[in-house]
Amino acid sequence: MRVTISRKAHFNAAHRLYRKDWSFEKNDAVFGKCNNPNFHGHNYGLTVSVTGKIDPETGFVLDVKVLADIIREEVEIPFDHKNLNLDVPEFQDLNPTAENIAVVIWNKIRNKIQPNFDLEVVLNETDRNFVTYKGEE
Repeated sequence: MRVTISRKAHFNAAHRLYRKDWSFEKNDAVFGKCNNPNFHGHNYGLTVSVTGKIDPETGFVLDVKVLADIIREEVEIPFDHKNLNLDVPEFQDLNPTAENIAVVIWNKIRNKIQPNFDLEVVLNETDRNFVTYKGEE
């Protein structure tokens, strides 16, 4: 019997979408107002879901407190109230699009949970825009 548990979290962060190897004009044409040299911010919503077999001893797939601690350590502390481009090492050479942020978060959490669990990350950039990443298939 496989069951999915989920934990919601949020963080606030600034970023700028641009490529260092493109001119300002090309960046502006592709990324528009998200290419603002002074950055812009979002109140990101995050849902992390873990799917696995229920442990017959505990009745848990994974203790939600353990998942909450992983999210806090791997996402909330390093990302909250940060400039993703400048303050988060994973984005020094990676454009911090919602897609790339979701993949980075997935990789950070994946390293902290057992490999027999499936992992899904849903990142809400706005109330209407969100990205889902489940890993490589």
